[in-house]
Amino acid sequence: MGQSYFAIVNPAAGGGRSRKLLVPTLERLRAGGIRVEIAETRARGEATTLARDAYQAGVRNFIAVGGDGTSYEIVNGLYPQAFSAERPTLAFLPLGTGNSFLRDFSHSGVEYAIESLLAGRRRACDVLRLGHRTGVIHFINLLSMGFSADVATLRARRFSHWGELGYRASIFLTLARFNRRPFPVRVEGETEFDRRRCLFLTFSNSKFTGGTMMIAPQAEINDGLVEYVRWGPIGRLGLIRNLPGLYDGTHIQHPLAERKAVRSVRFNLDAPIDVMVDGEVLTLHCEELDVLPGALNVVA
Repeated sequence: MGQSYFAIVNPAAGGGRSRKLLVPTLERLRAGGIRVEIAETRARGEATTLARDAYQAGVRNFIAVGGDGTSYEIVNGLYPQAFSAERPTLAFLPLGTGNSFLRDFSHSGVEYAIESLLAGRRRACDVLRLGHRTGVIHFINLLSMGFSADVATLRARRFSHWGELGYRASIFLTLARFNRRPFPVRVEGETEFDRRRCLFLTFSNSKFTGGTMMIAPQAEINDGLVEYVRWGPIGRLGLIRNLPGLYDGTHIQHPLAERKAVRSVRFNLDAPIDVMVDGEVLTLHCEELDVLPGALNVVA
């Protein structure tokens, strides 16, 4: 008999395409011997509640049907409770939308995800844990602050229904404002907080974000480390010239770029800031970041 999975579906993903593509996808999985129980979300944050309740009821295998935001919510339903109990498994079906995490393994998206489920491929995956002033969140892709988070925040708050045009408009307006500023941070091995101005900071578990941007080309999902990438106060023209490097990973070769693989990070922020976590825009007063090594199985 095949595995049983609990699929948490965001029916609005991809403008509603997620729900339309779900039936034929489930038929393929069931034909391959995989049993799937389905629950649809109706509001933001509901995937977290569904995952938490299912885990407490004994479910250990989950499928995120949607994009990065759906898997982010599920992960936050599984942890911290799963850290001290049986390790859960998370699969992905990015129907009608993107999944940056899967690009570490394949550019085939849904097809690769289905093949991985049918083949039973599982890999150990680290979970990153961010402590902030009012709580804790968990994620498997990245935390970003600065330019990339500013673009995501502007798109989410002003251009969320504009599609690709909204993304481009957000980049243009963020370039016009071009707010390079310090985010005091101390990574493992350093004795002082780095208070230099920068364009952005990212703390990654996997290589890609935003679908096709390879922000952390040396990141590994199961090395027990956070891949820290910093790009210093590059100018507008310099950023425009080097934008292609953000998509092939060569931006880390720029003289203003730095990278380190570390186990822990401390922040000394004066106030909450806008950040992007696994595609979700949040406003958090970040305090500390660490790794839960191999805390999750992923089907990939």
